[in-house]
Amino acid sequence: MTATRRLAAILAADVAGYSRLMGADEEGTHERLQAHLRELVDPKITEHRGRIVKNTGDGVLAEFSSVVDAVRCGVEMQRGMIDRELDLPEEQRIRFRIGVNLGDVIVEEHDIFGDGVNIAARLEGLAEPGGICISRMVRDNVRDKLNYTFEDLGEQQVKNIARPVRAYALRPEAVADLPASSAPPAKAVPQPNVAPRLSIVVLPFANLSNDPEQQYFADGITEDLTTDLSRLAGMLVISRNTAFTYQGKRVDTKQIGRELCVRYVLEGSVRRSSNEIRINAQLIDTESDAHLWAERFDCVMADLFALQNEITSRIAIALNVELSRREAASRTDNPDALEYILRGRAAYWKSGLQSPDSFAETLGLYERALALDPRSVEAKSQIANMLAVRAANGWSESPESDFRRAEEIAEQALEASPRDYLARYAKGSVLRFQSRCEEAIPEYEAALESNPNWLNSLDFLAACKLLTGSIEEAISLEQRAIRLGPRDPYIGNFYLRIGQAHLLLAHTDEAIAWFEKAARATPESGGSHARLAAAYALKGETERAGSELAEARRRVPRGGRYSSIARLKAAGTFGGPGYWGVPKVHDLFEATYFAGLRKAGMPEE
Repeated sequence: MTATRRLAAILAADVAGYSRLMGADEEGTHERLQAHLRELVDPKITEHRGRIVKNTGDGVLAEFSSVVDAVRCGVEMQRGMIDRELDLPEEQRIRFRIGVNLGDVIVEEHDIFGDGVNIAARLEGLAEPGGICISRMVRDNVRDKLNYTFEDLGEQQVKNIARPVRAYALRPEAVADLPASSAPPAKAVPQPNVAPRLSIVVLPFANLSNDPEQQYFADGITEDLTTDLSRLAGMLVISRNTAFTYQGKRVDTKQIGRELCVRYVLEGSVRRSSNEIRINAQLIDTESDAHLWAERFDCVMADLFALQNEITSRIAIALNVELSRREAASRTDNPDALEYILRGRAAYWKSGLQSPDSFAETLGLYERALALDPRSVEAKSQIANMLAVRAANGWSESPESDFRRAEEIAEQALEASPRDYLARYAKGSVLRFQSRCEEAIPEYEAALESNPNWLNSLDFLAACKLLTGSIEEAISLEQRAIRLGPRDPYIGNFYLRIGQAHLLLAHTDEAIAWFEKAARATPESGGSHARLAAAYALKGETERAGSELAEARRRVPRGGRYSSIARLKAAGTFGGPGYWGVPKVHDLFEATYFAGLRKAGMPEE
């Protein structure tokens, strides 16, 4: 008989030091524990619409259809325990440790099984007495909905779980600071299972090759995509084990959406013929069964491992943009912090930070998100980055104030989540735009270590490498970004930086080719035309150079950076206002870019 599976929030609780307490007073400990379960724990689980699966001797295992209910229940249980047994010495009091996970479970009448349960139990073991430990999936689902401060414990290697578990802790001290609940238990009201906005399952990719042994490659694509998508901020991704229960079966996406409580399904196929591989992927809305996005990847076999990594990264990057756009378009009457973050992402992908107006729109959305959720790491990280950009672009009335707030808010994001890739990226950007590229490099590298698919970090790391003298390395980083994001909205920036690197290396023809691509990709930007003016002038094509310089000035407001060499130098380049790299790189700019612009007709003052 096929096992019943479902997605559930699992709460596991046990008594810290239970063996010690039982050894000291067996009957008394047992009676007190039963009283806590009967008077506090069981009613709280019922109040928050949970189901007690079983008592575990020294604790309880419960499941909830809502992860918010599960976390709120755990917190209120721990807060309630503070006010109990006040007449006993601290070392004799019963204190629970609680773990909460969101995962797929196998359901039986009196028990539940699976990795989702095992991880909850391991998180329980990581929690302090009186505290709570939650998984990353739980944290991503509650951080915009519950006003609790969870501390990032980083990746934890736990017993019998193959992959490290990202854990977050609510310390006992933080629980103690919460107000005691005096409200009577709420009536249990059946709640519909609503799929989280950014929730997806990656179904096993079909092997369409004649060789059944090639199934391993298709399975590898599925597993890597599951991992890569789970790195995206706010994304809930169904586990690999659950996804593979659908392998080889005819699937109804609407039914999968109901069974797994997900909004999207990603499915695809792999076909290998000789040394050529074709991979198809498509995104489906589980509510409407509509195909929202599709992509085909044709590749030549070389290094199989590298190819698999590149393909999965490209799909994950494309989906990040697509899902952000679609979710931002699905607006609600009462937007929460997550909705404003999604709108901010979509505004960035649509028009980015190319003008003061588009910048102000995007920044305003993130500011609203932070107002609704003052602890949002993503909102803080995005705001810090954008304030630094505003100060560097000369759009700020007080650059010093913007840089100061950017630095403060980036530090707050890092303090809340030291390994978060967006927080690291934000810190790197604040340093970079203050012309501190050497300090920014390790921040961008740390961001890429946490999320290799974050192309902004690749691009900005390349900019810093160029300005600190690692010019060839900057080219290879941007080429990697182009491979992974061939349709990225900001691909023009990648082209521009490669062209700039070639110009500094006196590869003038190569530089022109890249600048031309940048001009076509971002026609509203004047930067590529200014660099084309310099490159054509260095080749002796002064008429074309003058035309490109005029075009650059036309695209930038009157009196802007391209009106004179002095203004351009004051505006600076990829590293911030007035900064043109370390001395040896600055000299290269003088010998190429500035020399070419002078020949093209740009005056000194």
